[in-house]
Amino acid sequence: MIILRAATAADASAIASIYGPYVATNAVSFESTAPKPAEMKRRIAAGKGVYPWIVAHDDESDVVLGYGFAKPFREGTAYRFATELAVYSAGDFEGKGIRRMLLLALIETLTAQNFTQAVCTLMTPNDKLIQIYEAAGFRRAGQWREVCHKNGQWNDIGLWQRELAEAGTPPDEVRAFADIGVVRG
Repeated sequence: MIILRAATAADASAIASIYGPYVATNAVSFESTAPKPAEMKRRIAAGKGVYPWIVAHDDESDVVLGYGFAKPFREGTAYRFATELAVYSAGDFEGKGIRRMLLLALIETLTAQNFTQAVCTLMTPNDKLIQIYEAAGFRRAGQWREVCHKNGQWNDIGLWQRELAEAGTPPDEVRAFADIGVVRG
């Protein structure tokens, strides 16, 4: 049985193992050096109990199958209702719905926290990921041309956005992930 739960510092090694191949072998990650577990532990802590880090955990095998997280969209209090997110699955579980499950839980969790906009940035072309995000209600919001140089080539970055609250509604302040926990619709 797959369980979604809040990531902890103890998950840092598993998360680094999942993310490392994305950095090294393809154009999904914007990083050129795979972060070590200590860096992943720092990133989880940087969420300060506000921004969710969620793992998909196989209860029977005790293996982390994937993870997703949210982070601030931009610096500054004017941006506090928007967040940027990403989801990853372990290589053996590509195409098994893990990323979709994590993405939907992130959307539900962020909505319950009173975030109003979710944003993701994807290196393009990337039809598989684009389909996952668009199926979850994200719409293309723009593109930055040739701003990322990786794997010996320039890459475009596509921008996708999903409303989490009705436009024009005055938002309540963002609630901490530590108070909400993982929400599944």
